[in-house]
Amino acid sequence: MSVKFGTSGLRGLVTAMTPDLITAHVQAFLAACDTGDVLCIGRDLRPSSPRIARDVIRAARAAGAHVIDCGALPTPALALAARAAGGGAVMVTGSHIPADRNGLKFYVRSGEISKADEAAILAHLTDSPETGGPGPLAQDSEANDRYVARYVDAFGPQALTGQRIGLYTHSAVGRDALAAILSGLAAEVIELGRSETFIPVDTEAVDPEVRAQIAAWVGEHRLHALVSTDGDSDRPLLADETGRVIPGDILGQITAETLGAEVIATPISSNSGVTLKGFKEVRLTRIGSPYVIAAMEEGGKVVGYEANGGFLLGFAAQGPAGVLAPLVTRDCTLPLLTVLYASRDGGIAARVAQEPPVVTVADRLQEVEQSKSRPLLEAWQADPAARAAFLAPLGKEEARLDLTDGLRMVLTDGDVIHVRPSGNAPELRLYIETKDPVSAEALLTQALAQVKGAL
Repeated sequence: MSVKFGTSGLRGLVTAMTPDLITAHVQAFLAACDTGDVLCIGRDLRPSSPRIARDVIRAARAAGAHVIDCGALPTPALALAARAAGGGAVMVTGSHIPADRNGLKFYVRSGEISKADEAAILAHLTDSPETGGPGPLAQDSEANDRYVARYVDAFGPQALTGQRIGLYTHSAVGRDALAAILSGLAAEVIELGRSETFIPVDTEAVDPEVRAQIAAWVGEHRLHALVSTDGDSDRPLLADETGRVIPGDILGQITAETLGAEVIATPISSNSGVTLKGFKEVRLTRIGSPYVIAAMEEGGKVVGYEANGGFLLGFAAQGPAGVLAPLVTRDCTLPLLTVLYASRDGGIAARVAQEPPVVTVADRLQEVEQSKSRPLLEAWQADPAARAAFLAPLGKEEARLDLTDGLRMVLTDGDVIHVRPSGNAPELRLYIETKDPVSAEALLTQALAQVKGAL
């Protein structure tokens, strides 16, 4: 992967993220999209992010925009700052991908860019660069503090009294903000695993070594829970009192119910148990926050979430101590706090056990370009015999094939095998759904081996 632009933003190798490339995309964004000529800039903790942020600031000022440098902060905190400023935003982050890659996430005044915004930006890429600036430059050193206050005010200063919470800080940009929030809610916070070297943590496909370390920490420190995030802190990671990592879509289900949501927007890869919980409506989408946001646009008491746990709040929700204003961008903090609060008496494991008996697990094959994965999936889609040969060691397919996003194959026993190329990284994603954790992990291992063999 060199550089790719889409609704998730611009991503590619750091060596390919040149000042000219950044200038072209930032100025096309400003020309094509509604930012109110105000642009907030944030960044994660990758070594390349300060340099790229400087390039973004330089390009935006050259186009005459009023630039507000928010420094290093979580992506949802930047979105909150941009909303307060009445402007757009650019977050410099590669999210969960390795440090040799980086990217830009774009926000208009209403939130994340849409597919229509993406098309408009692409149409402006060939325009001559603007040179009318320089626009003014300001600093916002309090954006992190406002993000912390959002949650302390809504949950209350005693919300997590008596809870001993491990915080796996690694290189997440939101690690200090999350520590401040948990402490502000009266939790005892045990910081673990801080790293000044960037570590790519994918909350949707947690490496076995990381899972083992989490379980060891939970036991060693007698934790009620352990929390963490991905690199730009818009996706949560939560482990219960046994050290088991809870899938992000389960966090989403519990959070939606606790907040009193009526309508759920979530990708087809999320746990289908949400359809059994009695919500007024469940809208299934393609994978990616732009599709979730589009499904949320009709309003009402609507929320969105993804299998990676990123939660989008579409209405003014009542917290234990105050109101949470809508924030229609992926956020890690709300699902973490809501599940911790909802489980403070009986424990997380017991609360999760109340959910419908549907288990989802996911993993990925890295360094698999779409040029290699897409022909394979197209062959399976077109040829039932080829699909049956792939599935032979795993089970027999029902006469159903869901093509909403990738190939979602349902077996005769109800198990699901869903294969999809990542839209923003050279990865092939695999999602499994079964009725119990043991069979889910076994099927995931077998299916991964089959996909590797097919590639």
